[in-house]
Amino acid sequence: MASLPVSSASTLSPARGAALIAGACGLGAALVILAATRSPAIAGGFLASGLLIVGGLLLFRRLFPPGRAEAAEPDWSVARTLAASSPEAVAITDRAGRLVCANDRYEALFAGFPTPPGLPIDETGVARLSAAGRTAWRDGAASIDRLLARGTSLEAKIERAGADDDLLVWRFRGAEGLDLGATVEAVIAGPTGDRLAAAGIMAALIAPDGRIRAANRVLRARAMGHEEGAVQGRDFARFLITDSHGLVRFEREGLTGAPLRVLQIPFLDGEDAPMLVVLLDEEGGASEPAIGASAAAHVRSLVSLMPFGMALVDRDGRFLQMNDAFARAAQVDVASPPLYPGDLLVKEDKGVVADAIRRFANGATHSTDLAVRLKDHPDEPVALSIAGARGLGDAAVLLSLKDNSEETRLKREVAQATKMQAVGQLAGGVAHDFNNILTAIIGHCDLMLMRHSPGDSDYDDIQQIRANSNRAASLTRQLLAFSRQQTLVPQILQLPDVISEVSTLLKRLLGETVTLTVKHGRNLGPVRADPGQLEQVVVNLAVNARDAMLAKDPRGGGTLSIQTMAVTSTDVRKMGSDILPIADYVALEIADTGGGIPPEIIGKIFEPFFTTKEVGKGTGLGLSTVYGIVKQSGGYIFADNHDQGGRDQGAVFSIYLPVHATPQPAKKGSMPALTRDKPTDLWGTGTILLVEDEDMVRAVAERALTRQGYTVLTAENGEVALDLLARNDRPDLLISDVVMPVMDGPTMVRQVRARYPDLPILFMSGYAEEHLRRSIDLDNVSFLAKPFSVQQLAEAARGALNAK
Repeated sequence: MASLPVSSASTLSPARGAALIAGACGLGAALVILAATRSPAIAGGFLASGLLIVGGLLLFRRLFPPGRAEAAEPDWSVARTLAASSPEAVAITDRAGRLVCANDRYEALFAGFPTPPGLPIDETGVARLSAAGRTAWRDGAASIDRLLARGTSLEAKIERAGADDDLLVWRFRGAEGLDLGATVEAVIAGPTGDRLAAAGIMAALIAPDGRIRAANRVLRARAMGHEEGAVQGRDFARFLITDSHGLVRFEREGLTGAPLRVLQIPFLDGEDAPMLVVLLDEEGGASEPAIGASAAAHVRSLVSLMPFGMALVDRDGRFLQMNDAFARAAQVDVASPPLYPGDLLVKEDKGVVADAIRRFANGATHSTDLAVRLKDHPDEPVALSIAGARGLGDAAVLLSLKDNSEETRLKREVAQATKMQAVGQLAGGVAHDFNNILTAIIGHCDLMLMRHSPGDSDYDDIQQIRANSNRAASLTRQLLAFSRQQTLVPQILQLPDVISEVSTLLKRLLGETVTLTVKHGRNLGPVRADPGQLEQVVVNLAVNARDAMLAKDPRGGGTLSIQTMAVTSTDVRKMGSDILPIADYVALEIADTGGGIPPEIIGKIFEPFFTTKEVGKGTGLGLSTVYGIVKQSGGYIFADNHDQGGRDQGAVFSIYLPVHATPQPAKKGSMPALTRDKPTDLWGTGTILLVEDEDMVRAVAERALTRQGYTVLTAENGEVALDLLARNDRPDLLISDVVMPVMDGPTMVRQVRARYPDLPILFMSGYAEEHLRRSIDLDNVSFLAKPFSVQQLAEAARGALNAK
């Protein structure tokens, strides 16, 4: 271990010494006064004075602690011991960017003790590492992958540590390469390499630049003339020559030396990965090498020791051996493996793999990589490498299978999140257009109802049209919820309180056959969300769970479990999720004992209008609404299946809401919601400038405002509105849509406010107010959500005028 010395502090600080002296003086004075006056009261007064002085000095020391230079030297022995025992390369730096300590693996990886981020990597990697370090100082942790150091692919994790959060811990490990390369290097240079040497098998690990990283003793003896020859770091190709027949020999032995069979084993992906090379003596030129049973046994031992998936196949395409890593990647039992490699694959991939094995068994020299699908998991392709293995007894082909299930899972999660984002944008746009249409329909219905009384023959038909329009408006609100563009009223609340409020309703919804269990964890932090919307989330998930359990067993019902728990940033870091940022969360888990979610649809359940229910029994917006509410609240939701004691398998939905730390100040330009008392007198006078690009919405709004007594000027976009203002007097109110072609509402209003700073503004939009605040930084503006009725428009206009 390497450590940076830190200056030590004196044994007793001046403040503490002064406090002790003052206390001793006070006590001595009190004894003298007591002896002289025989008055305990006077002596007690002197003693109290001394204690007061001591307390003041100690308080001064606490309020003004000594600087860093006076701090005692930290005990780095524990940190050095932990770092030395870590399989990763570990370094610790302080606030000044100085290297405090690092372990031996760090020294071996970077050829010394360079200070992060100034490591021997490419310039782009140094810049990325510097940015990750700044992120770790700010957020507490950061990670980065695909760093290239001395031919090794690395990933780094940086965490803030120390009692005062004044240290950074840098941990580096190979993205497969560091661990596997070091393991193979140790195998070759250790006893296993000696056993291979005893069987006449020469093995070497070659770096990407063609230089030798490790070699066993028989290769050193043949290449250098003695077993102690220093071959590390030398160009491997310089030790070999090729004759006119294409036979390979050692350069030191010349053309009279024994020809060699060269077997390359690419056990890692990528151009920067090291290569395992095995050399075997051949007899009779290009004939089959003579290899005994002992050598073959050693080769099989080497295969079984490899930490990556390897298997040997004979000339007939049958398995001879597979190691545990290959069995895990192929998800088969190593005790009873399949007969042929094709038995692992789907029907469409069997022919391609069989042809490749046949080609390499007949002498093909170059390896190949194939993307194949296992029959047990046809939706997740895996990487299969195939290479010739002549010279290993009965083995003719070497297979290497990479277990990329974790990588596939992460790709699937990222793709799902990307797809949901795109679908959400589409749903939001559709909802916005529908809101414009519904605004016109509802407005015209209101205008017609003003001309008809309840006894008229058309009155009921108009009311029916209006009711259906309001029903359609509720569907658009669900689409806006999915696209995270609905209007929320967030509050600081405790999640158990929300569950308690909705529990009574849940018991009625679930019925007598379904048992509801609720369990709350400890130390739950507050969250910031809309309580009504959270209740809708719980109700939607509970109703879906009830339907799933009753579909599985209509008479038996099942159990719905609701659990809350605290999830710390450390817990999130251990989860290793690329979707969930590292932070403190309050988790809500809703699980049932139904039939679970079929794997083929688990990635679609949050999409709008997707449903597994019968036609007419569901809109497909329940889970999409849940998804939108959770995401708009800053949270994350995951769906999975779980197994309860091997008996009941059901679905589990996990919701993570971030812990609310401190209240955020209101942003400048936030639009006040129209929650003030509604004006009773909706008639008014004055001029209103109405700006709306949709003709049907502009027409119904103009008629509605004119009926209320206003003079209305209309414009179809922002530029036309500015021209009207230039030709007319100042209006009393400006009502504008937000999203318009040519010039949008906020841009127009900024120019209008430059001329009329106190002009009241009323924005109307089919998008949510929360969504629009990000692009509107204006003061004293109000908001009206579409679709709206004639009554709501009149109330909003009167309210905006009264707020002047």
